Amino acid sequence: MESSRQSKPIGVFDSGIGGLTVVRALTRHLPSENIVYFGDTARVPYGPKSPQVVREYAVEDTGFLMSHDVKMIVVACNTVSSVAMDLVMKKAGVPVAGVILPGARAAAAATKNRKVGVIGTVGTISSNAYPNAIRQLDPSIHVISQACPLFVPLAEEGWTDHAATALIAKEYLFPLKREKIDTLVLGCTHYPVLSEVISGVFDGKVTLIDSGESTAMEVARVLDEHDMRNSSRARPHVRFFVSDIPRKFTEVGERFLGRTLGRVRRAEGF
Repeated sequence: MESSRQSKPIGVFDSGIGGLTVVRALTRHLPSENIVYFGDTARVPYGPKSPQVVREYAVEDTGFLMSHDVKMIVVACNTVSSVAMDLVMKKAGVPVAGVILPGARAAAAATKNRKVGVIGTVGTISSNAYPNAIRQLDPSIHVISQACPLFVPLAEEGWTDHAATALIAKEYLFPLKREKIDTLVLGCTHYPVLSEVISGVFDGKVTLIDSGESTAMEVARVLDEHDMRNSSRARPHVRFFVSDIPRKFTEVGERFLGRTLGRVRRAEGF
């Protein structure tokens, strides 16, 4: 019975494609785990939407993953992690991990001059979730936040080394550079795709915190705590579901995941 519980998949959901960077980190840190991923591509983006709407979507996304008998849920969406973790935990009935707290812990541990920058979608930045979490860990840390909504379409277009991307990054990140931050939280799962151009704005002198990496380590901790690590030697499976037609998700998603996705299925009920 216990081995059956351990072999159940981890459920991961996001508003669209960006959460694949979290899946990438999970497969690297937890290579034996089965994963079910849901991207709500029919209703993306969540960032500009009201908290009430995001909370409604989060409950529905959680319900879909629970229908696949997952042993844990990872909220790969920063916006949902900012405003709806309480509802996800209530709906799930299994352990839940978001991306905010792991990223905040990593930033608080990394900063030397106590100046941390946070970039994300309008929804994530408006929620103040990262600054609140970081200050709870260390009230002496000065947090500077900046919404960077154009980073999402640039990442999805694959403009990782385009001159326009570099110009937009300089414009967005100038206030953070002026404040002489030494640590920057990439508060959107799309942003790790642009890490090189973002780092370049700071001449490589700023520590970038990829919340996906931090979250993967948090998931490993939770699995160990509940004795839920998959001990099976069978080849793990990663299944992908989306709420809209899979074609674009497949094309763009391979860049975020770092490998081929295989079959992507259309989720029922969306």
